[in-house]
Parts: sequence; C-alpha cells; structure tokens
Amino acid sequence: MEIAEKTFDPNHPHVASSLNNLAELYRVRGKYAEAEPLYKRSLAIREKARGPNHPNVANVLENMAECYKKIGKDDETKRLEERAKRIRSENK
Repeated sequence: MEIAEKTFDPNHPHVASSLNNLAELYRVRGKYAEAEPLYKRSLAIREKARGPNHPNVANVLENMAECYKKIGKDDETKRLEERAKRIRSENK
C-alpha cells in the first residue's frame, strides 16, 4: 500500500484497487475488522474517481457485502448487494 500511495496520488484508482485487493485478502483469512475500513476507503476513492454508478464501484460493493455477510450485518449486506445489482443492470 505504501508503494502504491507513493507512486500514485492516495486517491488514485490504482490505490483503490490495491485497497480492495488487500481487503479481499483479509476477508478470505477471516480478518473482517481489518478488511472493512479498506473496502470503505476503496469505495470512496472509486466513487469519486469514476462516479457512483461505475462497474468498479459495484465490485467493491459486492466484496464488502461478502464481508458483511460473514459478520452478520444482514441489513447492510442486502443494501450493498441491491446497489451493486442496480449498477450492474445500468451498465449492461
């Protein structure tokens, strides 16, 4: 992450991708508390850089929903999944 943030602006889409990938690693290892803030930061960067309805935003939403599903945040999971589905349908 340090290298990505030094190479690119901290709000660059490449940094968002790195954050999402690191969050995914934490999620699959069961480190949900570590994953959540990385997803949130990745989402914020992608929304700002690409707009709130970009397919890359949907990717983060889907990944974050999987994380929330594992920790029992059912309402939040549903909200994220519905938003991602809406984005996907708008970008067909």
